[in-house]
Amino acid sequence: MKKTVYEIVTERLIKKLEEGTAPWAKPWTNKKYGNVFEPQNIVSKTTYKGINRLLTWSSGFSCPYWATYKQISGLGGTVRKGEKGTPIVFWSPLFLDANGKRVDEKFAVKKTFFLKYFTVFNLEQADGVDIPAAAEAPAEADEFDPIADAEGVLENWETKCPISHRGSRAFYRPSDDTITLPEKTDFKSPEKYYSTAFHEAIHATGHESRLNRKTLTGTAKFGDDTYSKEELVAEFGAAFLCATVGIENKTINNSAAYLKSWISEFKDKPKLAVESAGLAQKAADHILNR
Repeated sequence: MKKTVYEIVTERLIKKLEEGTAPWAKPWTNKKYGNVFEPQNIVSKTTYKGINRLLTWSSGFSCPYWATYKQISGLGGTVRKGEKGTPIVFWSPLFLDANGKRVDEKFAVKKTFFLKYFTVFNLEQADGVDIPAAAEAPAEADEFDPIADAEGVLENWETKCPISHRGSRAFYRPSDDTITLPEKTDFKSPEKYYSTAFHEAIHATGHESRLNRKTLTGTAKFGDDTYSKEELVAEFGAAFLCATVGIENKTINNSAAYLKSWISEFKDKPKLAVESAGLAQKAADHILNR
């Protein structure tokens, strides 16, 4: 039986998790390619979002640029023999008549969508394609100092809730719409502080005054499906924000350890990874005021 797109995506995520690698955080500093952190198509300039970020980051390539076989050929390059591509998923429209049969758009009474995929290759898998020159990458901090880009994400979040620093716990409380974190100096590194802050901020986007995400506002008990999905959304979203500001290479191990417990969830529910990543992308974009 032919595998569904959900199953193909899920298998790739599970494989990386079982290898101990968080597929949504790339394990490199990216100095070779300057300040370009987000995976993107070199021809269309499209930045891959949601589940497609996870799929491209899980590839292990340091280059952020991707293209289809045809696009690479059009650029005068060739994909090296034996190289395996990476799936990119997208929603394609499906037009139906009153009986639920597929028809041309002009005869349709209902429009729905189904998940499809195409294959891309990283430019490190190709020869003969010019890769954009890199800018000098920022120096890494040796001690706890505010990371300007990460700090800016929290400060510029237009609908942000109050954030306080006290105690020894990190949590978001929906009842009074507040985030509580330990003191910044309690964290082992600035990157770990911002990763934790982003996780709680993603939770906060689910508040009814913001995205009204049912995984947060609905009734949930620790460990049930709703709770588990919300935690996946928060960690996916935190990883997206870490990547946006270029610190995910220092938070990868925590993400891998945190999410490895959901391997069984991925196996039993193929749609969970795709759906959670999509919700996380909306949450991250909300914080980035997009």
